[in-house]
Amino acid sequence: SRGEGGRARGAPPRRKSYQENADSMLVNLEGQKAAVEKLIANTRFLETKMTEAKSKKDTLKARSISAKTNKQVQDLVSGVSTSSALSAFEKMEEKVMSMEAETDAIGMLNAGTNELEDKFKALEGGDIDDELAKMKAGMLGDGGKKGGALPAGRPVSDAIESELEALRKKADNM
Repeated sequence: SRGEGGRARGAPPRRKSYQENADSMLVNLEGQKAAVEKLIANTRFLETKMTEAKSKKDTLKARSISAKTNKQVQDLVSGVSTSSALSAFEKMEEKVMSMEAETDAIGMLNAGTNELEDKFKALEGGDIDDELAKMKAGMLGDGGKKGGALPAGRPVSDAIESELEALRKKADNM
């Protein structure tokens, strides 16, 4: 029993040492629990911030796409403004008016040319040289029979006919 008594006497100092060790571990355990809880809280806070950041990024991306689309629509609308459409019609109208004026001018020139040609043809057809020769012969020496009188000219109806023909041609060209 002596062995048991020696052991019993050495137990209190060891027990005290074990108790101090257990108390120290308990303090460490409480500190570790607090650190773990703080880590969990920080992790949740970071997750919340990450979710907010992702949501904000998605919102900004959608706004950016919307702004680009609106800009494209505005560019299209401003490119097809009523003033530019009216301007195009005005330019077309000016072009048509210019072409009409050019056509009228060419028609007037052609009518003038045809009129002159008709007059020359009428003159050529009347053999002016023959008439001049007859006139000279009559004035210079017809033996004084006619006394310097002019030869008879073309009948008045020939002149009227040629003028009428010229007017018909002019009307046909219009």
